This record gives sequence, structure tokens and C-alpha cells, in this order.
Amino acid sequence: MTSTGHLIDDAPLTSFHKKLTAFSSGGPFIDGFALSIIGVALITLEPAMDLSATEIGLIGAASLVGIFVGGGVFGYVTDKIGRHVMYIADLVALAVFSVLSAFCGEAWQVILLRFLLGVAIGADYPIATSLLAEFLPKRQRGRLLGAMFVVWAVGAAAAYVVGFFARGLGPDAWRFLLASPAIFAIITLLARMGTPESPRWLMSKGRMAEADASIKRVFGEQYGVADLPEEPVVSTSFFRVFQKPYLRRTIFVAIFWTAQVIPLFAVYTFAPDLLESFGLYGDANLYGGSLLIAILFVVGGIPGLWLVEKIGRRKLLIGSFAIIVVALAVPALIPDVSAKIFFLALAVFAISSGASSFLEVVYPNELFPTEVRATAVGMGTAISRIGSAAGTYLMPMALVTFGASGALMIGAVVTLVGLVASIFLAPETRGASLSDTASKTESEEVEKSAEPDPAPVTRA
Repeated sequence: MTSTGHLIDDAPLTSFHKKLTAFSSGGPFIDGFALSIIGVALITLEPAMDLSATEIGLIGAASLVGIFVGGGVFGYVTDKIGRHVMYIADLVALAVFSVLSAFCGEAWQVILLRFLLGVAIGADYPIATSLLAEFLPKRQRGRLLGAMFVVWAVGAAAAYVVGFFARGLGPDAWRFLLASPAIFAIITLLARMGTPESPRWLMSKGRMAEADASIKRVFGEQYGVADLPEEPVVSTSFFRVFQKPYLRRTIFVAIFWTAQVIPLFAVYTFAPDLLESFGLYGDANLYGGSLLIAILFVVGGIPGLWLVEKIGRRKLLIGSFAIIVVALAVPALIPDVSAKIFFLALAVFAISSGASSFLEVVYPNELFPTEVRATAVGMGTAISRIGSAAGTYLMPMALVTFGASGALMIGAVVTLVGLVASIFLAPETRGASLSDTASKTESEEVEKSAEPDPAPVTRA
């Protein structure tokens, strides 16, 4: 190791990094699965409970409101008490609330448990992403953080597969569907057991001996805290993300994240209803069409994970926003648009969204220092869910009032807001260490591209 002291930032990719990425990906998988399974569950839940349009909207939005609470509260808690303990606790909550959902007898009970499930999901965003980001080398950070979030779409696709095979369970199929996230929560919980605490976080709390032990456990006995950049010992403050120089970054993250998730969750939650409104009836169209859209989201993530390190975060975000605006606006601009054109627009949306939505976890983890990193991710999660919950709640009414094309046009306008905000506010963080990105001044953040990557550190 050279005297530059950047063990984590310049480390080669190891099996530990890959395992930690896989274990951390369990949360986004469950998120995608749980938020998509409700759309399938509503097929049998709606007649079983004779749900009104208002109750359907509340059931769809409840988990998103929960994510708002979970992200906003538990991001800060994670910065206060540590990543590891929360990394385990939220999976227990996910499993419990999912199982209890199977025993609901009234709509308000489903709404309540979907809300609590959302709290646990929202908590996992800052917990898992901050822990992973603080262990990843800078040359792979964007790609591996992104890969973790692309798994969200894999979970969404799995929901439609499970829903298809659960059709034969009869009018109570929704009970199994709402309980099914517990299976994946338990698997993820077992995988995460024994994960080390972040040495960066331990150093930021002045717990040097524990940080040294964590480093040795991961990288070997020959390394220690001296091989990491110095972490200032600073007390965690919830309000620091709303103060200079971080206020601008918080505003940027909140706007672009919200603009991404409003149309995303509206489409995923009500994909069967959207497709049916254009005459796509039957299992092959409703389940198959919804599954195909989810798969296209994963397909979009493949080039996105390459582009994020090739052209950078800023260009990828702006470009994908521009494509989504056009895709969502097309059905509303073509008179008597056909079902094929409508489905094509949804497909382009899914691919483009999949190519950049993972920046929702990349950007806040790179723009904020260790002592408030989870708080920042949690705030981005929370603020974005205000809009997505409202969008999901209003989606059934928008379909009735404006039709499917009009509903997608609203999504295009929301996406346009994200595009404009990104043009003026999006920084470039590609190839920089976490210490460097967190210490940039506001004037440096508006640079269009990052400096050339420094030469890698040579190890002894």
C-alpha cells in the first residue's frame, strides 16, 4: 500500500464486494416485488372486499407513504446508530408485515400493513446503499450501486410471474400474493447475517479500534485505519442536508428522484389497468404485457450500467429524461392511438427508465459525507415518495377522467420538470472518491464533466 492512503477507493474488485452487492440487492428486489405484486393482487382483492376507487388508490399509495416515513426517519437513525444493525432489523420487519397481510379482513387493515411494509422498504434504501457505497472502489461504485438498484426491476418482473401462477388459487389468491414478499425477506436476512460494519462510519464516530478490526476482517491483517482517508469525527445532524453546501444537492436529488418515480410507480402499480384500457384483455396480455414491461426495465439497465462509467452520471440522466418525455407524450399527441403504439410507448419508457433510475441511489451516496450519507439517501427517498404516493393514489381517477393517454401525458410533464432541473443542477461525480465528491463546493458541482480519473494506486 502506498502512502496515499485510499485502501477502499482504489482497491481491486473482490468477492467480498460482489457478495455485499448481492446481499444489499435483496432490499430493492423486495421493493420492486412488493410494489408490483399489489397491482396483481388487486385483481382478486378488489372483488373480494368490494373496494371503492378511493380504497384502491389508498392501497396502492399506502406503501409509498410508508417509504416516505421509513426513508425520512431511518436514514437519520442509520447515521446515528450504524449501518449493520439496521441492515438486519428492517428485513425482520419486512417479513412480519408481509405475513400479517395475508390475514386481513377489511380494507383498512390492508392499507395499514401496506403502509408499515413501506416503512421497512424505505428504511432499507439508506441502510443498504450507504453500507455498500462505503465499501466500494470508486471505479466500480456507480456500476455496482446501479446493479443493486436494477434488481428492483427483476423483483417487479418476478411479481408478475408469481401472480400468473397464483391465478389458480381462487378468490383468495391475494392473500398469498401479499404475504409472498416474506419469502424473499427471510432469504435476504439470512444472507446478510455477519456483514461487517462500515469502517468509514466507525471512523466518523471516533471508534477507531472497531474500524481497524473491520478493515482487517475485509482486506487482511496488513491493513488498518491508516490506509483510509481521514474521516472527520462529526456529530450527525438531520438538518445538515438542508444547509450549505448540501442544500443545493438535496434539492437536486429530491427533484430528479421524484420526477423519476412518479410515472414509474404509477405504471407498475396499475400496469394491468393501463393495458386493459387499450383493449389488451386476457392473461396473456395482462400478465404477459406487464411482465414484458418489467423485463424491458431490466434490459434498459444493462447499457445504463455501462454508460454510467463511460459517459458519466450527468449525461446519462439528462439523456434518459429527454427520451422518457417523448415516449410518454406520444400516445396523447396521436389521435386514436392504437394499442400497439401505446404499448411501444410504455416499452420505450421502461427501457429508458431502467437505464438511469439507479442514479437515485448513486447520486446521494456520492454527494454527501459519511456522517449524513444515509440521512441524505433517506431524505431523497422520502421526498420522492410524496409525489409518487400522490401519483399512485390519483392514477385510477386520472384513468377515468383523462384516459390512459392523458394519464401518461401527465407523466411526461413531470419528467420534463426532472429534465430541466438536471440540466441546471446535475453534477458529475464519475471517477472521484467519496471524500472528494462530498467536499466539492457549489461552484464545482455545475461542471459538465469530471476530471480524468487518477492513476490507480499501486499496492505493495
